[in-house]
Amino acid sequence: MSVKKYVAEAFGTFTLMFFGCGSAAVAGAALGNLGIAFAFGLSIVAMAFAIGNVSGCHINPAVTLGQFIDGRLSVGGLIGYRIGQFAGAIIAALALMLVIENCADLGGVAATGLGCNGFGEASSSGISMFGAVLVEVILTCVFVLAVLGVTADGKTGHFAGIVIGLTLTFVHIMGIPLTGTSVNPARSFGPALVMAFEGNTLALDQVWVFICAPLVGAALAAVIFRAYKSFYSAQA
Repeated sequence: MSVKKYVAEAFGTFTLMFFGCGSAAVAGAALGNLGIAFAFGLSIVAMAFAIGNVSGCHINPAVTLGQFIDGRLSVGGLIGYRIGQFAGAIIAALALMLVIENCADLGGVAATGLGCNGFGEASSSGISMFGAVLVEVILTCVFVLAVLGVTADGKTGHFAGIVIGLTLTFVHIMGIPLTGTSVNPARSFGPALVMAFEGNTLALDQVWVFICAPLVGAALAAVIFRAYKSFYSAQA
């Protein structure tokens, strides 16, 4: 049943959000950017082997859009996957909020930031809105290209999760000091929404960048990938 796929996507996105954003919020100072990057990447690896045979382990609306444009997913699947992904991200953000609020020494959700993305005053580098859009488009394009490439051939399926996880780590290494690295609209929306519940609306005000830019990057990746396939088909 398709519902199983959507539930799997919700669970996978929950895991990515809870451990990735949780590492940034709870132990970011100790882990550093590299440690946080690996937390996100290893979450993908774990989920690829846990739910990959159920839903393909997109756990990212940008990846789902890339798969849709490449003709691997129906409109119904596109909608169902996105519902599961956003639901999983919101539930994960709420769960992370409960954990943080029960840790006396963390200072609460506002102090931890909940792993939100941001630009301007919400970015450690002070990147502008334009810079944030550009960074997220490029990083997402590279990430989704890797996903489309490694999943295009069944011969690479057995190690696709490792490649995708390492690629996500790779883009996070550069992106964290700039925007916090989104490349995933659901991952950005969940914590931004929960922060707004706590009275801090800055992340929610800025979240449109981290929804739109990754989707543009994913669409660009799909177009590049289709052009690449057409070129090599013509050469064959």
